[in-house]
Amino acid sequence: MRKSVRVAIVLVGLVSTTARAEDWPAHVIKATIPFGAGSAADVVPRLVFDRLAAELGQPIVIENRVGAGGMIGTIQVAKADPDGYTILANSSALAIAPAIFSNLPFDVKDLASVLMIGSSANVMIVSPSRPWKTVADFIADAKAKPGTISFGSPGIGSAVHISSEKFRLAAGIEATHVPYRGGSEVITDILGGRIDFYFCPLATALPLIKEGQVRALLVSTAERVADLPDVPTPAEAGLKNAESEIWFGVFVPAKTPTAIVEKLHAAGRRVLGESAMQASLKRLGVEPRPMTPAQMDDLVQREMVSNLDIIKAAGIHP
Repeated sequence: MRKSVRVAIVLVGLVSTTARAEDWPAHVIKATIPFGAGSAADVVPRLVFDRLAAELGQPIVIENRVGAGGMIGTIQVAKADPDGYTILANSSALAIAPAIFSNLPFDVKDLASVLMIGSSANVMIVSPSRPWKTVADFIADAKAKPGTISFGSPGIGSAVHISSEKFRLAAGIEATHVPYRGGSEVITDILGGRIDFYFCPLATALPLIKEGQVRALLVSTAERVADLPDVPTPAEAGLKNAESEIWFGVFVPAKTPTAIVEKLHAAGRRVLGESAMQASLKRLGVEPRPMTPAQMDDLVQREMVSNLDIIKAAGIHP
């Protein structure tokens, strides 16, 4: 009799999960963005979530929960009920911070990948008031004046931080990292001349460059960016192993029913396939990077391994 009761309980649970998946979404969905408002990691997913809400027929309420290189908001989602009503927008930082903050009450496997939005370059920007016209000028000056150069990022372990460290190591220069709470604060201090350079996400950098507020010296990707045809890549600047990019994706708690993950993934792919959405993302410097949830999981795991090497070489600590 006990065995029959246990079987019945399991069957009821399976039927209940299936019913929830079939009905999903039945009410508002909460999306957490663990980065500051106005940053590329905020602007890009907001654009997608706005259209995704209409596709799903339910509102998506967005909350910014910043701190610890994106880990504060990420941990909150990882520990949420896996019912499909709490989702996370994260970036390449997801494969970085866990390698730095070893005591986090969180593992990447606590999240399930859902949707890859796309990827973008970071752009090395400096104030026009600085004397550097090219990245070669910058490197030569940094080597001539060791210990005088500083750079900013939206926090230790952010994708921007890693891009900057890869450049610094490849260039063989010393530079002091100044972490901020958000990208907008870094830009304020670049414009004010309080720090020297910033590997700014392309979406944020483009309008500043076009308005002449900052000067672009380098793009972080292996190929030049169409919107910045005159700005060289690391390889063109004579730098080895300095390429990097930032990607944007959507995740849910790991035990979210597969049927819900599949429905959310399918809805997201339909949204990303729309010509208007593709045009909007392109204006933000984001290139499509379609992949399955399983391929996203593999990407995160691979990048965690490669990032650990950079973290050790750069001596990055919490």
